[in-house]
Amino acid sequence: MQSLFQEEAEAEAVSAQTRAVLVPYPVDKAYDYALADGVGAPDGAYVTVPLGSRQVPGVVWGAGANDVASAKIKPMVAEYDLPPLPGVHRKFLDWVAHYTMAPLGSVLKLTLSVPAALEPPAPAIGYDLAEGIEVDGLTPQRKRIAEILQTAPPLRAAELADMAGCTPGVVTGMAKKGLLKAVELYSSAPCRNPDTKRNGPVLSEVQESAANTLKDLVNEQSYSAALLDGVTGAGKTEVYFEAVAEALKQDKQVLILLPEIALSNAFLERFKDRFGCAPALWHSSLSPGRRKLTWRGVAEGESKVIIGARSALFLPFQDLGLIVVDEEHDPAYKQEDGVIYHARDMAVVRAHLGDIPIVLVSATPSLETMHNVWEGRYYHVQLPARHGGASLPDVHLIDLKSDSPESQHFIAPGLSKAVEDTIEQGGQVLLFLNRRGYAPLTLCRACGHRFECPRCTAWMVEHRRTGRLHCHHCDHYMRVPDACPACGEEDSLVACGPGVERISEEVKELFPEARACVLSSDTADTHDKLRAILDDIRDHKVDIIIGTQIIAKGHHFPKLTCVGVIDADLGLAGGDLRATERTYQLLHQVAGRAGRGEDPGHVYLQSFHPQSRVMQALASHDRDAFLGVEQEEREAAHMPPFSRLAAIIVSGRDEEQVALCARELGKCAPNGPGIQTVGPAEAPIYRLRGRYRRRLLVRADKKIDVQKAIAHWLSNIKTPSTIRIQIDIDPQSFL
Repeated sequence: MQSLFQEEAEAEAVSAQTRAVLVPYPVDKAYDYALADGVGAPDGAYVTVPLGSRQVPGVVWGAGANDVASAKIKPMVAEYDLPPLPGVHRKFLDWVAHYTMAPLGSVLKLTLSVPAALEPPAPAIGYDLAEGIEVDGLTPQRKRIAEILQTAPPLRAAELADMAGCTPGVVTGMAKKGLLKAVELYSSAPCRNPDTKRNGPVLSEVQESAANTLKDLVNEQSYSAALLDGVTGAGKTEVYFEAVAEALKQDKQVLILLPEIALSNAFLERFKDRFGCAPALWHSSLSPGRRKLTWRGVAEGESKVIIGARSALFLPFQDLGLIVVDEEHDPAYKQEDGVIYHARDMAVVRAHLGDIPIVLVSATPSLETMHNVWEGRYYHVQLPARHGGASLPDVHLIDLKSDSPESQHFIAPGLSKAVEDTIEQGGQVLLFLNRRGYAPLTLCRACGHRFECPRCTAWMVEHRRTGRLHCHHCDHYMRVPDACPACGEEDSLVACGPGVERISEEVKELFPEARACVLSSDTADTHDKLRAILDDIRDHKVDIIIGTQIIAKGHHFPKLTCVGVIDADLGLAGGDLRATERTYQLLHQVAGRAGRGEDPGHVYLQSFHPQSRVMQALASHDRDAFLGVEQEEREAAHMPPFSRLAAIIVSGRDEEQVALCARELGKCAPNGPGIQTVGPAEAPIYRLRGRYRRRLLVRADKKIDVQKAIAHWLSNIKTPSTIRIQIDIDPQSFL
């Protein structure tokens, strides 16, 4: 008996000296480490631990499990000087790992995305005026530098030189002579002190009522979900800025998610106007230094408002008080690689776990969100009219069967006349086609050879601007050959179908005097290029914009009164579950660019099927009727939001091995009451980046734990190491 008590006491002593640490690698559990001298390591602490022959960062996940002999437990190396990762965030990461069926360590990596930020930032060298310096006896350049520093704080050499109109060498030369003294400068976290008392734009009565509703939800300081539902141009941003200000008054952090980095440029100016400072930005194009500064500012609770893409949801917020998901319907919120998740849905979970409000914002809400509104789970805050008296644009349907363009042209006579009239009246025109490049297909007239990507089951897209054929799935490209590689015939290659470059060519032919530009991710591949093009459009230096979806939302051009959609049927092909819904959303957003100023807007949709439900809904501005029919069809087919879906994607470089593995999975797939599995079948994009892909689709009743069923199923199958199996819970794409 005494030895039993002694063993228990020893176990408790070991437990008190060990901590479980989760590392940001594809592992499903935290590992035990012993406390080292000077390391307290409370739950959530950021630490360095040995892993194999390396030292890696990690987060303390709780008490040690003590399932390893104490002699084998390695000690921690160090603890970082940062506030611990809050318990609600660790709980959120646990939830995401379980729901997405991803390794917990891989989910942690979404939070520990900038390991270098764990270390305090290194100071920069700045310069201040040395004591007792007489300004009058200095050279003109040195005198200007001294005068600047008499009223300014210490500055870096480059900044001082720029302000004084000289070279940095003048600054460093003054320091060598003792005229300036070097000081250490530390960059402060972005968006530390937004001004909540600063007056925003005057709200209409309807806007103010909506803002008050959102502010009331923020002041309740508990979980709530609200849909801010307003037509394009209704002023939704200004309304939810009031909720942001309310959360800031409580000294809380705020996260605003945007689907596209492109939206952040216009958004920055509106935020600065409202709060007097720039927000903290988070997206993949940030420089490493800026990422470190922003990550640490969030972790320390100093950065108050973060505007970011989907990955910003996993930043280590110290005291998050409000989440806003702008354009909540946008497909860009779905992460398709690595940890596969939907940022909108995970944001709702994060708000629920943190007992904080979340606001979903859209002019064209997703059916899933509207279903939650109709079921009473979400508040419905509506802005039914455009702000400032502007009216919604008139939508005209152009039947391409009766009003067809000339051969090898794509702008119908009806649309061409509308463009001509708009330019004569001093307005601007947007011609929309969601297809980059010059032509989606290039073939040989002599033998019919089509150029296909060698790594993907996709046609190569011709880009006249670069003289290349590009694959938009894997970024493979090649020079456009002079002769057909199959038959050798020269000058036989022909471009089939239009891209924005081809429409630009047609615009120059039809409207030679008009100033036109192409706006796509190819022409605006940096923030600076995008900002320059948008500024030209706002300054009316452009008459006709030929654009892809990059211009579909978030932009306000007062002179833009005519929108023409070249191929309104484009998104309806392929049989995707959400094809009609997404087509409606995209075209509605594009149409919403027209008539946002004083002049009325007109929208022209070129379609071979003008009588289709989606075209008629756009023409009549009857969104809810469209969504109602869409919901009835989904319910009849027992598809989301009335069921659960999960996709299993089997991929590998050996085609036969992939097919065999997929067949073996199909043989023991879950099928029974409330759950069915279809497949395996070749994915629509069968080969992607050199890997062959087969898919299985699981559909289950909402009451069934589909993750548990899939985990049991996959545990019965041993797959070769060369085969990759991905699980996509709630798939949005079926390619």
